[in-house]
Amino acid sequence: MTDLTEEEYDALDEKWTKDPPEPGPNGTGFFARRTADAAAQSARSITVDSFTADYLLTRAIAACKTPSEIIREPVREKIAASL
Repeated sequence: MTDLTEEEYDALDEKWTKDPPEPGPNGTGFFARRTADAAAQSARSITVDSFTADYLLTRAIAACKTPSEIIREPVREKIAASL
């Protein structure tokens, strides 16, 4: 990260002094929303047996994809077919 000039420090100080971030009730504040947004974009882990993991990894290597891409394709097809 680059160092800021005195003018930039003063501008940031003035901005946050005049309009400080305020926490909201029940997780509606800035940091709570930011954490919720990050959690919504993150992946979830599931546990599979070793045979399934080996199969996914083998298919992924053969197709030059990641295991999540191998899983994602049929899941999205099934979702699209059900709509």
